[in-house]
Amino acid sequence: MTDVEWEFIEPYLPIGGFGPYPERLRQQFEGVIWRFRTGGQWREMPVEFGAWSTVHNRFRQWRDAGVFEALLEGMIAEAAKRGEVDLSLVSVDSTTARAHHDAAGMHLGQDVVTALEKAAEEEKAQQKGAARKNETGRAEQTTPSGKNDGASGAGASSG
Repeated sequence: MTDVEWEFIEPYLPIGGFGPYPERLRQQFEGVIWRFRTGGQWREMPVEFGAWSTVHNRFRQWRDAGVFEALLEGMIAEAAKRGEVDLSLVSVDSTTARAHHDAAGMHLGQDVVTALEKAAEEEKAQQKGAARKNETGRAEQTTPSGKNDGASGAGASSG
């Protein structure tokens, strides 16, 4: 982290009565950045950032105190002052997109994929069919293939 970046971030980080000591504040913040930039485990953190447990505890304290939200809002406000924010590009979306099974590293043969797709279609058809009524007014029971299994009651005929 550059000195200019640190000058911007430092005011957002609280210094409590019991620490962190100001000279270690930057070191611990950089440890948090290291953790999320690399995706490494807390226990894998290089010693140059201090004890991993201390950095982790500091992260939790900052998280619980809303430090990161305040920092983000401050960064957005500063960028807006400079005219460097295009809010038309900001979007929050709760849509869930299902990934193809290959996206998770799973490789299936075409016959298995076809069978799974067919089973999913039959399941949909069965769910729709279970809610329908047959012409006599009784709920129709269907098999996984979507055909009437004849178990809809005493009035079922065999032919």
